[in-house]
Amino acid sequence: MKKLVLYFLLLSAPFAVRAQFDRLKDSVVQVYGVIMTADSLKAIPAVSIVVKGRNQGTFSNDQGVFSIVVLKGDQLEFTSVGYKPVLYTVKQDSGNQISLIQLMVVDAQYLPATVIAARPTREQFERDFVNTKVPDDGIEIARQNNDAAKRRILSRSLPASSGEAASTYLRQSAQKYYYQGQAPPQNIFNPLAWADFIQAWKRGDFRNN
Repeated sequence: MKKLVLYFLLLSAPFAVRAQFDRLKDSVVQVYGVIMTADSLKAIPAVSIVVKGRNQGTFSNDQGVFSIVVLKGDQLEFTSVGYKPVLYTVKQDSGNQISLIQLMVVDAQYLPATVIAARPTREQFERDFVNTKVPDDGIEIARQNNDAAKRRILSRSLPASSGEAASTYLRQSAQKYYYQGQAPPQNIFNPLAWADFIQAWKRGDFRNN
């Protein structure tokens, strides 16, 4: 019985392979044609024709002619620089050969204007190089901040530290208790106060920032 089954399997194997080969042969399609511009019907060379989803493709020749073997249901993508991409689907009910005239539309893109200037002379380059303002680096900014006038300006804008605030409070409290029960003297008649006022005026302590 086993030999009989094996005998029938061996006899039916060629027919099964033949049927599978016929189905594969029926699904293979050769697509050939020419690619042209839609406005002037001129041949477009070097157009890329790629089967989507598979590593398969070809290019059109100088006359825009191409040929490729695909399967029914595949999608062909036509791409070229300066033209809008086109997607073509091979129908399931198509024959084994398809002749195609594929038209492609120009993809116009407007680029910003480019101004081409002459090369500067040596004198112009040296003048522009010398007059170019180079931004200050960290070292130069630190050097400018250490300037005496800059430190005075920064000190007026910064709040007092805890030590300075405590020292000022204690000094004011001591002066208040020192003249407790009597009127404090007026510094308008103090020459030392006038000297400090004049020095502060010369330094610009009362100048508005």
